[in-house]
Amino acid sequence: MKGHGAKFERKKEQAIAALLTSKSVDDAARSLDLNPNTLLRWLQIPEFQAEYLKARRESVFQSVARLQQATGAAGITVLKIMTDPSVPAAVKLRAAEYVCEVAMKGVEMEDIEVRLAALEAAAPEASRRR
Repeated sequence: MKGHGAKFERKKEQAIAALLTSKSVDDAARSLDLNPNTLLRWLQIPEFQAEYLKARRESVFQSVARLQQATGAAGITVLKIMTDPSVPAAVKLRAAEYVCEVAMKGVEMEDIEVRLAALEAAAPEASRRR
């Protein structure tokens, strides 16, 4: 951002971190000893918006990666529930439905990937014919 200097760059990074970890803009501003209106103005600056959005996306991607790492444990839990004789039949049925649902989604995704790969392979040949 033009004319703001290194101090503003540091404050901007701190503001983005505060926005990511605070419940509200007011809380974020308070944690930085900033007037909330100042932080709201910064949120209107396109470069600040872009960096804040990038930081939010990175945070979500990290959370999704952590959840993906836990899918093995989740799968084991569902299978234990489904096969545990002490679990009520309705709960076991729901676990079984979930396993079938996830399995079908997996097959559908594989089918889509195969079809997409075939389309991508055929696209250059089709464009050469034109």
